[in-house]
Amino acid sequence: MSTLEAVQDRSQGQGQNPARGRVTQGHVIHSEWIKLRTLRSTGYTFLAAVVALIGFGLLFSAVTANRWSTLPPDEVGNPALISLRGYFLAQLAIGVLGVLVISGEYATGMIRATLAAVPKRLPVLWAKALVFTAATWVLMTVATLVAFLAGQALLGSHGTSLGDPGVTREVLGTGLYLTVVGLFGVAIGALVRNTAGGIATVFGVLLVVPVLAEALPTSWSDHINQYLPSNAGQALISLHQQAHTLAPWTGFAVFCGYAALALAGAAVALKRRDA
Repeated sequence: MSTLEAVQDRSQGQGQNPARGRVTQGHVIHSEWIKLRTLRSTGYTFLAAVVALIGFGLLFSAVTANRWSTLPPDEVGNPALISLRGYFLAQLAIGVLGVLVISGEYATGMIRATLAAVPKRLPVLWAKALVFTAATWVLMTVATLVAFLAGQALLGSHGTSLGDPGVTREVLGTGLYLTVVGLFGVAIGALVRNTAGGIATVFGVLLVVPVLAEALPTSWSDHINQYLPSNAGQALISLHQQAHTLAPWTGFAVFCGYAALALAGAAVALKRRDA
């Protein structure tokens, strides 16, 4: 009799906790956070991005300070950008890691276990994008601020401050730009499902296409270049709007639109294609 009562009690206890074991978006996000922070490649690649952003910012600032009197005015017109030039290399690391966040699971076959645990699939994509975007934004924003403050200290009286017009937007905008680069990498990784192909696609779109567009007739390139993903996003990092460039927040919105479109395509592909 006691055994039967114990079984009944256990059954009742299970019935009173129907949410236990239920797959929720919060649980999937927590799972993806564990994956992200426990992979060695994540730490190394984020470290490479931080070192590139801060290290090259310090290097350019020190060299500029030493050569200030001999530099032409067009090279020193934006002191803030001098200490932020490391973003160009940092975007390489962030873009690669964004692709790896999802293509790595396809390469190892781990994606099958992930999708078996989350049969609806899309929560996995949203969780990966959210976790990686949040981590990238925090790290890159902090690194950008460090690069700016340290770089301006090296520039001394030739530098600028966050209180000057447009500088805060330029500094924080660098972190935002790198964040969207990472999100774009996640989306392309989910679309291509191959690490090499995903990396080639990301950097082809961000770096190669703008160079190719320069070969077009000026009447064409002036109108096309400003709408290309990286050119549009980098408008947020420019202190002064130049001819044939989008306004800072308009350009950033266009860049975000590219990332959202790629993520939507990745969602459709994830729903329709086998793992």
